Amino acid sequence: MDDRDGRDYWDGETVRAVARVRAGATPAETFDAASADAWLAFDAGVRSMDDRPWLSHAPAGAPEQPAPTLLDRLRGRQGSRRAPPVSPPPPAVALCHPDGRVREAALEAVRSAPELRPLLVVRCADWATPVRGRARTLLAELPGDALFPMAELVLRLARRERGGFARALLEAALRGGPAAEVLALTARPDRATYRLAYRIAVERGLLSPMELASTAATSGDVTLQDLCADAAVAVRAGGDGRAPDPAALDRLLTARSPRVRSAGVTALRRAGRCRDAEPYLADRSALVRACARYVLRQGAVDPLPRYRAWCAEPAGRPAAAAGLGECGDRAVDAATLWALVEHPSPAVRLHAVTGLRALDAVVRERLTPLLDDPSPAVVRAATRALLPDAAGIPEPLLRVRTAPDRPRAVRVAAERLLRAAGRHRWPGPGRP
Repeated sequence: MDDRDGRDYWDGETVRAVARVRAGATPAETFDAASADAWLAFDAGVRSMDDRPWLSHAPAGAPEQPAPTLLDRLRGRQGSRRAPPVSPPPPAVALCHPDGRVREAALEAVRSAPELRPLLVVRCADWATPVRGRARTLLAELPGDALFPMAELVLRLARRERGGFARALLEAALRGGPAAEVLALTARPDRATYRLAYRIAVERGLLSPMELASTAATSGDVTLQDLCADAAVAVRAGGDGRAPDPAALDRLLTARSPRVRSAGVTALRRAGRCRDAEPYLADRSALVRACARYVLRQGAVDPLPRYRAWCAEPAGRPAAAAGLGECGDRAVDAATLWALVEHPSPAVRLHAVTGLRALDAVVRERLTPLLDDPSPAVVRAATRALLPDAAGIPEPLLRVRTAPDRPRAVRVAAERLLRAAGRHRWPGPGRP
């Protein structure tokens, strides 16, 4: 029937919901009418029950009808010649009927039954051209704000081959509708809905830079982080070239997400605050460190002397070791990083190994002892650094570290290196 969106909507709850609506209940009394999944399940469930008549539940007390014979089915009959005429299905069921003519005829019922508008949206993506065309005509007659409560359903159906019509109407309504309605949709839990609402809110300038920065800093959705962070530091309305809002910029710089912090650090250049990027040279994120180096260089500041000075006392800025490896000189700075590999702080050892990788100064024999480091993070960093040269590590050295009495991080590291060297022993039949 209609092209689906890859979900399986068939379950016992749907069977019961369809049976209740057939018996006279309204959809709102049967399932959550605000749920896009519930409407799509109901639409699929009606057709599934028509294909499986033994699942249909007749109302209590109704006389059982004789099952159709093979001859009846071949002649297109659904039951015995003497069976009484079947009453028409309720509009909600008719709108999902397998017969396109029934679906098309049922569309007129939506005019006087606003609660069935979600099924009108579903029929706008119908495979049958007459049904689809009539449904689209009726949907276009509705006021734009009538689509807002159905935004999740509209966007779910937009994934289907013929589902773009309702989405276009929704976007047009959001661009021309009240700001309060758009902002209300930004609070919806559905990801597609709040992403669209935020995108249009940004286009319309409905959110202040500080509101955008706070959303970017607190959201766990990376797409929303990028959208709001970029909008928060964008040139202000009118294209006057003024600097980003200072409060919004400071909020981005304190965000937990490296993507958001990097957007804030990069914006420091346009704000004329290049030197404020210096603390972020030792950020825990390589992305933020790279942005900080770029901004400082734009301000005619060389970051390398800062890294060298910080690595003399690395405990306060452990990630300075990684930054030194990312922009240092192998002949000059490798010795500094090797000395930090033995530092008592696990964070310094971790970033020193990362810096050696970036500097391409890894020496297998000197780094192998870190496979026994008490810090699992250091063990993982050493493993990543040793993987390209895993074949050169003696196999007995790795085998002994796979023993059950070794720490889990050590065992995992040894297994990874053995696989990288092509020496992993896969369990045979009957072996654990």
